[in-house]
Amino acid sequence: MQVLLPAGWPRPKGYANGVAVSGRQIYVAGMIGWDGQGRFHTDDLAGQVRQALQNVVDVLKEGGAGPEHIVRMTWYITDKKEYLARQAEIGQAYRELIGSFSVAMTAVQVAALIEDRAKVEIEVTAVVPE
Repeated sequence: MQVLLPAGWPRPKGYANGVAVSGRQIYVAGMIGWDGQGRFHTDDLAGQVRQALQNVVDVLKEGGAGPEHIVRMTWYITDKKEYLARQAEIGQAYRELIGSFSVAMTAVQVAALIEDRAKVEIEVTAVVPE
């Protein structure tokens, strides 16, 4: 994977502006903070982020991929202020489960998610080199 950073641009904090890759593509649908049986274990945003990221890792593994193959993430967050206030815990979960912050990433605040208890939904594109 090649991180794309135009000359003279500062390195963004927590994501990449763009990445270039080639290989087999895997698309992971939006993962929320419930377990594989559809049960929430917490209403805490950081806890739901950790579970959603674990769900991403589990789906990638099923496709023969790992977190190192993630090239793009889109996060849908229901509360921007809570997300910003919990960044340290969210970042820790991200580092433990995903690792590198060098993926193209978008985060958007939304009014609500389909599951009422969900506070975050994360979708992923991964590319496994051939």
